[in-house]
Amino acid sequence: MRSPADVRGFEAVARERLDPAHYDFFAGGAGDEITLRANEAAFGRLALLPRVLRGTDKPELDVTLLGCRASLPVLVAPTAFHRLADPEGERATARAAATAETIMMVSMASTVAVGDVAAAAPGARLWFQLHVQPDMAFTETLVRRAEAAGCGALVVTVDAPVFGRRGRDERNGFHDLPDGLCCENMRDGDRVRPIEFSPAISWEHIGRLTELTSLPIVLKGILHPRDARTALDHGVSALIVSNHGGRQLDTAPATVDVLPEVAAAVAGAVPVLLDGGVRRGTDVLKALALGADAVAVGRPVLWGLGADGERGVVRVLDLLRAEIEDALALCGVASVHDLEPGMVRRAW
Repeated sequence: MRSPADVRGFEAVARERLDPAHYDFFAGGAGDEITLRANEAAFGRLALLPRVLRGTDKPELDVTLLGCRASLPVLVAPTAFHRLADPEGERATARAAATAETIMMVSMASTVAVGDVAAAAPGARLWFQLHVQPDMAFTETLVRRAEAAGCGALVVTVDAPVFGRRGRDERNGFHDLPDGLCCENMRDGDRVRPIEFSPAISWEHIGRLTELTSLPIVLKGILHPRDARTALDHGVSALIVSNHGGRQLDTAPATVDVLPEVAAAVAGAVPVLLDGGVRRGTDVLKALALGADAVAVGRPVLWGLGADGERGVVRVLDLLRAEIEDALALCGVASVHDLEPGMVRRAW
């Protein structure tokens, strides 16, 4: 296939190739999808203020997060059911992330078990995303599987005490995976457990996780600066400013709009990441300037996977890398570590 020139081009190809219900599962959000749209729109309202005559031949893109190096400040966010997009599923995504030398967060709702993902991509930098289960004994089983697979961190989703109401899935009647697919990480002997959401999840559960494992704990789903400060009190190692890609609480704010407050609350004590709405290299620069140490992308990876499997994911990450390099040069900045808030303006 002729490779699309940008992330949205990959989405168009993936939409043509995927089952419509599966495309809607990946693309859709909760409620009226206000937050889903806001994530992208918020980046569009921000302008980059460039400097000139400060050129460099070799822009620095590398970041190190919790001891894991990534060759660019773009990580693969945890997303479910990759085998709906490509038969190789998460194996292909992990190999692409390894090629790009970046970190992949493997979803608990992966259609390939985390150990098999690791085996398919030797040397891949993997973190494991976890929904704390009401059965803490099984939660511990999941943690041990992540440890055994060599994952470098636990990414604990904290914005899903209940499952968001997603209209597209309801209209399509999409509630179960096709025959032959399941959430492989949820295997428990001869059965596959359902993923359970718990309205009772609390800071106590985070404390119990820190006792269960020596892996760094990353909280995904932080929007309020008070929660960011509370996370520090509980020994959390990093935060992800996220609204679940607009798939949980509709009308929650766009992530880039609240990023500066969360970053200020943390004050550099732990890394801060952002996901939601990143579609261009300029979006990455805006997030880094406003306080993020890196961003994570979910849907762009799925569009690459659905369009052209592993090669599509590699191409999406390469496109973002090239756009980041170009934007750094055009902004007169030599390193992603030199971006600062004064470079961003609310212009529209």
